[in-house]
Amino acid sequence: MLANFTSKPDRGTNIEMKVKSLTVGPILGAVTESNARIFGRGNDWSSSNSFLKWWNNIFNTKQYFYGVARISLSGTSNFTTPNIFRLNPIFDMSGVNIFNDLSPDQEYEYQMGWISSNWENPARIKETPLDWSGIKIYKFKSASAQKNQPRSFIFGSCRYLLRLRSGSYFDSRGDKTFRSVLKQIDAQRETDALIMLGDQIYADDLNFVSPDKRIDQFFQRYQEVFSQPYIRELMARIPTYMTLDDHEIEDNWSARATQKDWVTLFPVAIHAYLTYQLSHSPLFELSADRSKIVGTPSKLWYSFTDGCCDFFIMDARTERYFSDIEEDKRIISVEQMESLKEWLADDSGKIKFIGSSVPFFPDFKETDADKWSGFLYQRTEILDFIFTNKIKQVVFLSGDVHCSMSAELICDEEPDFKVVSIISSAFFWPYAHNQAKSFQLEGELKTLSAHKYHLTNAEPVNSIDNFTRISVDPKALKAEVFSRKGELVSTKKHIFS
Repeated sequence: MLANFTSKPDRGTNIEMKVKSLTVGPILGAVTESNARIFGRGNDWSSSNSFLKWWNNIFNTKQYFYGVARISLSGTSNFTTPNIFRLNPIFDMSGVNIFNDLSPDQEYEYQMGWISSNWENPARIKETPLDWSGIKIYKFKSASAQKNQPRSFIFGSCRYLLRLRSGSYFDSRGDKTFRSVLKQIDAQRETDALIMLGDQIYADDLNFVSPDKRIDQFFQRYQEVFSQPYIRELMARIPTYMTLDDHEIEDNWSARATQKDWVTLFPVAIHAYLTYQLSHSPLFELSADRSKIVGTPSKLWYSFTDGCCDFFIMDARTERYFSDIEEDKRIISVEQMESLKEWLADDSGKIKFIGSSVPFFPDFKETDADKWSGFLYQRTEILDFIFTNKIKQVVFLSGDVHCSMSAELICDEEPDFKVVSIISSAFFWPYAHNQAKSFQLEGELKTLSAHKYHLTNAEPVNSIDNFTRISVDPKALKAEVFSRKGELVSTKKHIFS
């Protein structure tokens, strides 16, 4: 291995380099019919190794850190030439690999790790034999190109992990939720995606202790949460899509945010969020040759499609605007609203799933300013747009409220109008959960519309740690709620007219 640290990189090119295991990841992100994005974090261990520091100083060398990844059709072990990509210290020594030229509905297997070298040119790495013997092989399936192909996915939110004095508590209990999902997958239950709708971390620890403020603290938080064994295994195998809620920044963001918070805390939290949750999402553009993600996003929402499903994953947290005038209040920006409307009205003919970190409905019996019920003008705008344009098969997915339930909205003026809402939370919450008595589960939904939207087919409210599996085809969906330990708690079917 010392040959890789010599000041003469021409030597040793035929010496096999051992690929090291990722410290976080791999996280399988957006997967389309033709490509897949996979996140991984290495480790700048030379900066903390006194011998390597001495060696590099003596020979005036510089270390470069690369991610390496290779892929093959499942069962063939005919791996491609490895992709080489730089691991960036600005993004916590992480990078995103892109696999291209995939075929729809095809199972693949892949390996991903990292290496270090003083070769600045990645092409030199490709000329060097790599030892993959210590790197686990994972499998995934590409997206379906068939418009009517049924899909099944897992969604939920809020996995609490309290960190005190650099230690972790409740970790084994919280990770058991993802062990239960893995058991379903290992039992050959088709699972096409994992959707996580906020509070993937609790950076504020509910204000019990000093909340995270610095970028290294946020990075450390993500490292701990995403490197636990079961969630790590799950995200390596199933396409994973995420959005944030308040605890990725601080509790109830941004209701109490000061101007200083917006220029100090917010940029740090969002940088870590982009690194760990969105870098592998469809949000980032790909370079012209599709070999890497490029650009700096100006928004945090995105959309994707698979089989019979279209998804619009909202940012319902960072674009909020508060005002005493109801019509001026916003939970999402005007730009996001227009993008949502355009997406809803695109005549794809698919089921339209809208991911919102906070519930669209049902509401708490007492108005909660943090949810969509606190932003009636925009909630009305969306419902009236669906009503006026006769958009069918719209389903809201959300979390946040530490219980699960589903309900429908109907309107007597239009028999074909139906909007479904499914809530799933929390993956793990070690305290009291919200109960059915807290929610309005029947009657007219509060809006500013001339139309009257009524709640129906509501409940059951499951006040336990849970995750929800959605199985959907063009005619109907089934929502199955499972406890943290994997026991089936309830099953609910929603028929599309």
